[in-house]
Amino acid sequence: MNIKTYLLCGTVALAMASCGGNAKKQTIGSSETKAAVQAIGGDSLYTLAVQVGDVQAMWIRDNAAERLMPRTLFPDASDALMDSLGLAGGVPSSVSVFYVKTDGAGILFDTGLGAADSRLLSGLQTFGVVPADVKYIYLTHMHGDHIGGMLAADGTAVFPNAEVYVSQPEYDFWMADKANRQQAAAMDAYRDRLHLFHFGDTLPGGVVAMDAVGHTPGHTVFQVGKLLVLGDLMHGAALQQVRPEVCATYDMDKEAAARVRRHFLRYAGENGLVMAGMHLPVPAFD
Repeated sequence: MNIKTYLLCGTVALAMASCGGNAKKQTIGSSETKAAVQAIGGDSLYTLAVQVGDVQAMWIRDNAAERLMPRTLFPDASDALMDSLGLAGGVPSSVSVFYVKTDGAGILFDTGLGAADSRLLSGLQTFGVVPADVKYIYLTHMHGDHIGGMLAADGTAVFPNAEVYVSQPEYDFWMADKANRQQAAAMDAYRDRLHLFHFGDTLPGGVVAMDAVGHTPGHTVFQVGKLLVLGDLMHGAALQQVRPEVCATYDMDKEAAARVRRHFLRYAGENGLVMAGMHLPVPAFD
């Protein structure tokens, strides 16, 4: 595989070496204080593995086709703003999941959409991981494009050994309405291995669960070492990193979503963190 260069959010680049060659150290992120990471593998279009300090993080693009968030998803952004950023035709995005190895634990952050063309399982296989290897699943929230990969077509659990963690308020919100059948089915399939956490808790693997309520009532950002898993903090990074007050229509509480977006963007910059976002553009690290 040739060395590829990816533009993250249109401003910064990462050089990725082939799996069989020497990995090239680069910095992900627009700030010089960002942690240096080493690209250590991947197939260039759908997967990328990086080393962030003691944490090995593997990005998997779940969506098979290229993805643009439609301009209509951001009604509060003016046409002039979108035009000035070159985003009138849509905002580059992805449906991404992350598999992290730290302290000997294999942790899957979200599970993607679970569509017929999902690349989740083949992406894991790229790194020699089979479903039985996944020890923990940490859910940022319970929208369908984050829990869809938990269940097989017959409704059984895809990950037979995984302990599932979700925030108490997120669980309570979705379980309160019986119409939320997808969420109920996913939780029921893992009911014997389901754990509800509170914000501020440290989960197995040294992962800290952080309050990011706004997109949903229990939306969670996770920090493990110098890696910050954002969930749906941003749906259109090229827009929302410039104007964090702009929300997507998916955000349930826009005021809270804008507030936590500003907070975590500042927090990541001040602490030299690498951000991993479920809807950041390929390869979903910044």
